[in-house]
Amino acid sequence: MQLFVRRMFLRTLCVCTLTCGLALSGFDVNSSVVATEPQRDLIAGLRPLATIASGREDSFSLRGDLQISIDGSKQPIELQLNRYDSASFDLQLSHPEYALTLRRRSDVTVLLLPRHGTAFVARGEVSAADSLAPANVVSRMISSASQLAPVTLGLTMLSSGSIDDTLKSLASLAKLELTSESGEWRNGNTVLSFPERGQVQITADGTSVLLTAGQVSGLAPDAMGLADYKVTELDRAELERTFVRGVRRATEILSPGSTLTDPAHRSRSVENGTLQWIDGHRVVTLWGTPEELGTAHGKLLPDESRRCIESVLYSFGTANVVRTGRWFRHDLQDAWDRLAPHIPERHKRETDALARSLQLDPQTVQVLNVFPELFHCSGFAVFGSATRDGKLYHGRVLDYMTTIGLQDAATTFIVRPTGYFAFANVGYAGFVGSVSGMNAEKISLGEMGGRGEGQWDGVPMATLMRRALEECDTLAEVQQLWQDSPRTCEYYYVFADGETNEAVGVAATPQSIEFIRSGQGHERLGDGIPDTVVLSAGSRLTELRKRVTDKHGQIDTELAQWLMSRPVAMSSNLHNVLFIPQDGLLYVANASHTKPAAEMPYVKIDLFGLLKQAGTSASESTAAR
Repeated sequence: MQLFVRRMFLRTLCVCTLTCGLALSGFDVNSSVVATEPQRDLIAGLRPLATIASGREDSFSLRGDLQISIDGSKQPIELQLNRYDSASFDLQLSHPEYALTLRRRSDVTVLLLPRHGTAFVARGEVSAADSLAPANVVSRMISSASQLAPVTLGLTMLSSGSIDDTLKSLASLAKLELTSESGEWRNGNTVLSFPERGQVQITADGTSVLLTAGQVSGLAPDAMGLADYKVTELDRAELERTFVRGVRRATEILSPGSTLTDPAHRSRSVENGTLQWIDGHRVVTLWGTPEELGTAHGKLLPDESRRCIESVLYSFGTANVVRTGRWFRHDLQDAWDRLAPHIPERHKRETDALARSLQLDPQTVQVLNVFPELFHCSGFAVFGSATRDGKLYHGRVLDYMTTIGLQDAATTFIVRPTGYFAFANVGYAGFVGSVSGMNAEKISLGEMGGRGEGQWDGVPMATLMRRALEECDTLAEVQQLWQDSPRTCEYYYVFADGETNEAVGVAATPQSIEFIRSGQGHERLGDGIPDTVVLSAGSRLTELRKRVTDKHGQIDTELAQWLMSRPVAMSSNLHNVLFIPQDGLLYVANASHTKPAAEMPYVKIDLFGLLKQAGTSASESTAAR
């Protein structure tokens, strides 16, 4: 339900950006196109909304009745926008699962969440680039990397000059055709109609929007009518930046343009780092001190890091505020403050260098890197009698919020930190921790989140994972690291060693740790399967156990990948990894914008080969620690 609400709210933000952008912003072109008689009717129907969009109306009201199709069901959303002057407006959004009111005045912005009885009151200066001020706001809230980018051009066309001439041009460009029987205008599956004067009805791709334009009278009402609300004070720049960047990133996530769906595969190098593409997969090799690692990371992946940060802090953050009634950045900061004492200084130095390279506040990148601690997949290791060749195959399924667009930042890192073991980290630009990895000593690790959000007085999970990759060359050392470290929340893991063909499942909380050996039965996992460790839950566990049992003794690379296919992987499946640590190989599949990772092709990545390419063999991958 939480994931559904977040996805629904992000989609609502995109639709409402287009709706309110027409009203708050300003479309400037003169045209000699001659309108036909039917087009004159079309222009007359659009004129009330176009007059608002042109910026010629200082005050107006706009009501939107929306029906958005999500997961096959219609979701009703009501929108009410009242603009009072060039700096002031009220926006209300309501849905059966959430509601919000955004009040903006020249000196204050207020976000009210009536279902939580919470109000965020924000004052102070705001940069023009991140302002919610009505003038041209839509140009700040639709990304140039989104398919929605042409909307900003249309709005620019309306902002000055003749509205009718502009609408003539747009009517011609839109190639709308009048359906005489119904009086509707169509282009493919997009239908435009005018139920009453001042109303525009648009339907397309399961979404229906009815817009009703009107007037408001008088001055803007007091924004500080907050009786019965618990008030949290914020910096106005933070509140407005969160909304502007959150919506802008959401337009990329939900309607990505070709720069995201088909990025240019350009290899390049900087000091202490290289970027290359392997079968369409982004692979970055980094080496050196923490400062050198972080600096090269930022230089090689500036846009991808920004998208990762904006996905988490702003798009997800906005939706999470509405869902929980708490300011998301405050939750992250609280987590960081309690986790920071348990993070190695070398990781903090690397994160700070990454922030400087990206020209960002270090605190922003620090809090991003504890994000996995707030939100809580499937995994297995098979070897010996379970596999065709006796080798160990370690599968890791990350079912983790494809809806916030982390796939745009998906990167496999090959890292050679000075003084520590080299490793492969299947991760995301801007993030230095690990959730899936394998080192040059043939140790592989994958995690699965559980419960216990808020139990943050320990080592972050992603930090423990990276420490194991950097510091451990036996399964016993990995287990000892987990036993000796203060832990957070509830996590489950599969650890494997390709050198000895051993694997272990782990159930860890701050208070306890349990190791499940291969072939061992467990009350939550069922009877043991020889030479096998399987971790999952519910119907996914049942299906994974059945597959392993049915194919026991036959499993190879192809079958091991099949073990991770749907429905073992969920629809939110962000990445899958198959480790073959004995050979230093990993096969990686990342989600696309339309398919989960399990439905995407796997890319073979040779850790040992990439280390040799970088001038270091696996056996030389570390100096004395």
